[in-house]
Amino acid sequence: MTDVFEEVEEQLRSDQYMALARRYLPWGIGIIVGGVLIAAAVWGYGDYQTRQAGKAAEAYAEALESVTKGDKAGAYAQFDTVVKVGSKGYKALALMQQGGLRLEERKTDEAIKLFDAAAEIAPTPVIGDAARLKSAFALMDTASYADLDKRLKPLTETKRPYRASALEALAIAKLAAGKADEARSDFGVINLLPDAPAAMRERATAAISLIDSGTSKSLKDIAKAALALPEPVAPPPGLLNANPQAGAAQ
Repeated sequence: MTDVFEEVEEQLRSDQYMALARRYLPWGIGIIVGGVLIAAAVWGYGDYQTRQAGKAAEAYAEALESVTKGDKAGAYAQFDTVVKVGSKGYKALALMQQGGLRLEERKTDEAIKLFDAAAEIAPTPVIGDAARLKSAFALMDTASYADLDKRLKPLTETKRPYRASALEALAIAKLAAGKADEARSDFGVINLLPDAPAAMRERATAAISLIDSGTSKSLKDIAKAALALPEPVAPPPGLLNANPQAGAAQ
């Protein structure tokens, strides 16, 4: 008799387990399938980013080649392709190149918009500040001192990548605005910066001499002609796809 009760009890447990299984199995399968789909999506997105980075690098290289061949219209269109498919780094570099092409055509307003857009999306200060400097340089002849000061002063802070160039540009702007004493102070700081290029220090020393001799009015054109920020070289795709916060921390 005991065996009968045990058999009946076991059957009841079995029926309960089956009922629970029928009730919760679809949820379990759904969770598993969902996990698989998420994993596939993550892998697919990573693969997509890799392929897009490759396309951007190729388009950027082709655009640079078009520039060297003198096909500026074609280069501008190719850089536009980079802006559409590239990572933030490549987009910023392409926008800066487009800005440079527009400057050559004397379309300063368009160039400034492109430089500012590049600065806005740049993933690292090295790229972003280069775009900000280019924008400021493009405005040197036309913008007010207040506008130039607003653009350049943040770039002169410690640890900014182009601090020396920004200080020099700001000093020129101060001279043009009649702020000779402040300009002299900036040139003095440039002479003390260990990372300032030798040519820049020479210009700073010459500028201080001109200011002290009272002939600083001629300095603006001389120094501005010497101001030049090299075109940023495209970093490897890994750097261009880096986390913007990581770049900003450098």
